[in-house]
Amino acid sequence: MSNARFETYETYEPYETVGDLHSAETVGYGHGYGIPGPPGAADDTHRPDDTYRPAYEQAPAYAPTPAYAPTEPALPRQTALTAPAAPAAPRSGHRRRAPYAERADSVRRLLPRALVVAFLAGGTTAFLAEDKAVELNVDGTPRTLHTFADDVTELLAEEGIEVGAHDVVSPGTGSALGDGDEIEVRYGRPLILTLDGERREVWTTAHTVEGALRQLGVRAEGAYLSTARSRRIGREGLALEVRTERSVTVMADGRARTLRTNAATVREAVEQAGVTLRGQDTTSVAPGSFPRDGQTITVLRITRTREVHEEPIPFRELRTEDPSLLRGTEVVERPGQPGMRRVIYSVRTVNGVRQKPHRLRSEVVREPRAQVVKVGTAAPPTSVQGADGLNWGALAACESGGRPNAVDPSGTYGGLYQFDSRTWQSLGGQGRPQDASPEEQTYRAKKLYVRSGSSPWPHCGARLQG
Repeated sequence: MSNARFETYETYEPYETVGDLHSAETVGYGHGYGIPGPPGAADDTHRPDDTYRPAYEQAPAYAPTPAYAPTEPALPRQTALTAPAAPAAPRSGHRRRAPYAERADSVRRLLPRALVVAFLAGGTTAFLAEDKAVELNVDGTPRTLHTFADDVTELLAEEGIEVGAHDVVSPGTGSALGDGDEIEVRYGRPLILTLDGERREVWTTAHTVEGALRQLGVRAEGAYLSTARSRRIGREGLALEVRTERSVTVMADGRARTLRTNAATVREAVEQAGVTLRGQDTTSVAPGSFPRDGQTITVLRITRTREVHEEPIPFRELRTEDPSLLRGTEVVERPGQPGMRRVIYSVRTVNGVRQKPHRLRSEVVREPRAQVVKVGTAAPPTSVQGADGLNWGALAACESGGRPNAVDPSGTYGGLYQFDSRTWQSLGGQGRPQDASPEEQTYRAKKLYVRSGSSPWPHCGARLQG
């Protein structure tokens, strides 16, 4: 103990920082954590113009004992302060606390604060490690953002971006995210595409017609497009007609013409080849059909004419029975007369070749007249006195070869016995002798023999006696 104005105590070492990460420069003693800074550190909390002082910037409730005693005289403003009272003498039987005990108490008070600082510093490091800066491009609009998402799916969910079956995300939705990654989202757009006459619905992520054609692999060079290549395709889609350039050959008037065309119809391609279809001309394929690549189209020069033909109309036959005539005898009471029909035909000529005529209509010029025939029903007599015993079969074989309907080359004589018409009728026969039955012909021949003998058959009459 000393009787000096100020008592001298054993000096303590300055407070140590808790690791480099928790140094006074890193943590900022006296600036937000309630821990005093080392001696001599600036303390903004004591500025006279600072009227606001948060609770975490209040002066600590304790202060470490300085490791030195003031040797300079007190300032004038300090002289007005009451001098500290001399410490009281220790009671008998009590010892002053050892310096190491006070040091241990200081360490125990500092340890919780050091742990808080370490926790906060470690959490900040982990926090910064999880944060990722990525570039997100949505349908051509890029932006850079920070995220804690682990993969692309989580990032899209955070940003409220919904993707459908026709949308494209690159990299894939399950891909892990890393700092500096680039993610692209391209929305699908419906395209009603009519390509070379065939209509179908496709999807594209391109923003323009030209990009869509490139994406779909459609050859656009020389093609017809129903809209401009630079036209943008909205999310609602677009209807597009494309006719690619094709090679066709047109055969017309004995000459072949090959050209490249994006025509919509065969007729248009023929006109582009410099061939004109006139009148009823047509093509080997439908003129309104779509021309295909490598197709050969033949032009058909067509002419049509009308022809009038007169054609006979056959007459019909009416047969009536006549008991006055011998059975087997038919007599034409009224000969028939054919009618006349006028027929109009259309005749088609293709490239100079006549086609089969086509019947358009007909009209009757004259009606036919029916033929009336009498048919005998009476039984013919077979016996004629004076002629029954003769050889009539031998005579018939000599005159006609035994044929009842035989007619000589001149057409004058007919039947088994070669009657002429006048002789036949004089014997009671009707019609032509060759139309009568064999029995009637023999009966009439017997009557002729009784009347004239064998003289009507000068060459074959002698056969009757044999």
